[in-house]
Amino acid sequence: MSGEVTINQLREVSIEDLLGREPVSLDWEAIRRGIGGKRVLVSGAGGSIGSELCRQIAALSPSQLVLLDNSEFNLYSIERELRLAFPEIELEVCLNDVVDRAAIDRIMRRSTPDLVFHAAAYKHVPMLEGQIREAVRNNIQGTRTMAELADKYGCESFVMISTDKAVNPANVMGTSKRAAEIFCQNLDKRSSTRFITVRFGNVLGSAGSVVPLFRKQIEEGGPLTVTHREITRFFMTIPEACQLILQAGTMGDGGEIYVLDMGEPIKISYLAEQMIRLSGKVPGEDIDIVYTGLRPGEKLYEELFHEKEALESTAHAKILLARHREFDWERLGEVMESLAEACVDYNEARMRALLKELVPEWNEGNLSSAGVVALPQQNDGTLVGGESPTIH
Repeated sequence: MSGEVTINQLREVSIEDLLGREPVSLDWEAIRRGIGGKRVLVSGAGGSIGSELCRQIAALSPSQLVLLDNSEFNLYSIERELRLAFPEIELEVCLNDVVDRAAIDRIMRRSTPDLVFHAAAYKHVPMLEGQIREAVRNNIQGTRTMAELADKYGCESFVMISTDKAVNPANVMGTSKRAAEIFCQNLDKRSSTRFITVRFGNVLGSAGSVVPLFRKQIEEGGPLTVTHREITRFFMTIPEACQLILQAGTMGDGGEIYVLDMGEPIKISYLAEQMIRLSGKVPGEDIDIVYTGLRPGEKLYEELFHEKEALESTAHAKILLARHREFDWERLGEVMESLAEACVDYNEARMRALLKELVPEWNEGNLSSAGVVALPQQNDGTLVGGESPTIH
């Protein structure tokens, strides 16, 4: 009425406004048949993806839902929410770390889950560049522990939640996730449990994504920080990501990598401009955008599948299938043991050498320059691929 508007008086920016496409909707009936009446365990249950997975699973009437997380506050928050919203669901709350084999063994033995959704992982690309041991310990050894014990206790399905950064990785985080993919895919051939990988790009609105960061920067009057004018990422919403994960748990025979068709990649600078406009401001006049430079481990673009993975269609138009590469099982076991020993010894050079053997396409130490020249482009000159410039 006074002619002055503050950011707090404006409507909340809709995630769908930023996505640039219609949200994906999957086969909920098939998902319901796959989840209803089952015992389900979710690792990383307090995270952005894990907590939304728990909400959607709880709505599908499982016989039991086991929440596993190493964050006390996050676990408390999702437990409280679920007990209020779904009082009829049997919940088991486990404050444990996925690398704690004794604790995970006890949980698996006691609950004998039918389905495991493994969402627990470290995902912050620049932070993990300088802490390879933590990436190996949590993302690789933690996945190995969860997968081996799922096999031991006869789980029907184990769905590993991966990332587009695992494809031709240029950072420690993506390489550790690719190594975890390789382990699960090869274990599948030796187990009655179906091991399935789900791979997707960045999630709009998740903890650490660009949307909360830009929103906070707008509230503070700017500027908005973007690492590079040409940086692009694939994006999806949290509900889309979780639907894909749940759908994947009902598909395939095991060993598959499922990829969501997320449309065209989006420039981060475009997202910044859109958020400024949707907040009633003018980019460059009311609020500036500042380009800060690529950070350690960051690429200009991401890919959803490796050129040798032979992408195929599935029964769902928005879900694609990438075939995996086989790795000698005996040698894979030796590498996993050596990685565990290197973690104990804090031998980072040894970890890098072992990861390079597992993931030879790891483009270590050649990020920004490699990303600036000879990138695949579309007809309009925009770059192909995607990941957020903030926390991953």
